Amino acid sequence: MKRRDRASDIGPVPAARIETAAESFLPMTRPSIDEETIAGVAEVLRSGWITSGPQLQAFEARLSEYVGGRPVRAFNSGTCTMEIALRIAGIGPGDEVVTTPLSWVATSNVILAVGARPIFVDIDPVTRNIDLDRIEPAITPATRALLPVDLAGLPVDRDRLHQIARRHGLRVIEDAAQALGSTWRGRRIGSFGDFVSFSFHPAKNLTTIEGGCLVLNDAREAGLAERYRLQGVVRTGFDGMEVEIAGGKFNLTDVAARVGLGQLERLAGFNARRRELASAYFRAFEDRGARELGLALPVADFAGTNWHMFQVVLPEERLRVPRAEVMRLLHDAGIGTGVHYPAIHLFALYRRLGWRPGDFPQAEYVGRNILTLPLFPAMRDADVPRVAEALVGILRAHLR
Repeated sequence: MKRRDRASDIGPVPAARIETAAESFLPMTRPSIDEETIAGVAEVLRSGWITSGPQLQAFEARLSEYVGGRPVRAFNSGTCTMEIALRIAGIGPGDEVVTTPLSWVATSNVILAVGARPIFVDIDPVTRNIDLDRIEPAITPATRALLPVDLAGLPVDRDRLHQIARRHGLRVIEDAAQALGSTWRGRRIGSFGDFVSFSFHPAKNLTTIEGGCLVLNDAREAGLAERYRLQGVVRTGFDGMEVEIAGGKFNLTDVAARVGLGQLERLAGFNARRRELASAYFRAFEDRGARELGLALPVADFAGTNWHMFQVVLPEERLRVPRAEVMRLLHDAGIGTGVHYPAIHLFALYRRLGWRPGDFPQAEYVGRNILTLPLFPAMRDADVPRVAEALVGILRAHLR
């Protein structure tokens, strides 16, 4: 990218004082990888064992400790984890899985991938998570599982969720992709429940560059997960090999696992910094009268949420410009933003399956107007008021 001021235009400038546009731009997120982890990756590369091996075993052991000793298997994405959970649960053609329409499309794509049908129910407009009051009316004789999402790391009410599942004899696959380090009533997400899926994508609170893990219930399920992870192969002795199920190629490399080990050591600090920044956002927006302008802030949960994202909802009925224009203006001010997420049922794939605009009005409204603001551990304290000032200024200039 071009420098904001070129040295040739303003005369000699000390290198330390030249600020590039790239350096001044505040991205929506950025991973923090320390030098010790980088050096550890170099050691793995030099070792000659770079695919799944001792680093993966060590990473899975540490993850298991983190969730209270439950079996954990790591994979090359936080998407295949959910698909594998569905397969272990025996869910397939003719089955239904109740889920939310406000998530990354992977949440429902995996249901289609196993031949089942997603059954969407609308969201709670305050938490932006699945509306638990709407789940039971959506359950039919074909329903086999619930697949909730902890949007932005805010946990779904686990007590009510599992009560519903027990009443109807359903499995629960928790899409906790964004909730590593979140808690429910003091208990770490993943340390209880049924299947729990986490993502280690670069935008997440812990990254392995790409990857994810699945928390399971027992050794049998863990063994099935291992087989699904690598083509269904079971090896015995020097040359014995058997395949009884159709698995895939979902293994996590030792290079990625070494990144994860370094990240896991710093996760508590990462999440603490995210909480500090989120708290600062609330103060900055309150000081600037953002609520009076109609800007909807997230739930101010500082006990259970890991603050994976800080998301606001724009006041569509009062704005004279669309969200894309707000994002462009913020980008021009050097601030990156994101959209997490459009309502799934309005994508062409899902419209072909029968869903229509108006089916889930709360998810549709939030999906049209939600805006993810910068939040990552390396942000400076001064970045938060800068973002709040820019967004509030844009709103004031474009309200009806």
